[in-house]
Amino acid sequence: MKSTGTNSRRQFIITCILAVVILVPSLWGFGTKFIEFIALFRSSSDGVFAISPIMNYLLAGLGFFCLLCWGMAQGMFTDVERPKYTMLQTEQRLDEAQQQHIPIANAPDHNLT
Repeated sequence: MKSTGTNSRRQFIITCILAVVILVPSLWGFGTKFIEFIALFRSSSDGVFAISPIMNYLLAGLGFFCLLCWGMAQGMFTDVERPKYTMLQTEQRLDEAQQQHIPIANAPDHNLT
């Protein structure tokens, strides 16, 4: 029987490998396209149309980065198991309210834990 330390280390290594395999090509594609838009904008007077995609890339990237930072600050990545228990509790509460013909807003809040 393997210890949990070995399993968590293996899971960490697999996650890092997948992150590199997925994120590096994505970053490469994003970066090269962004550089092409900037080069097109600088090279000719007709390249003014490239301002819109450049701003879209910057704002979308900044928005996703802000969401990531906000999620990390709120602790959303520390307990990934909690949402499934919350969903089960809510489903149980709704089922009980439906069986008893109680309005959902007045249904008792039961904990499964």
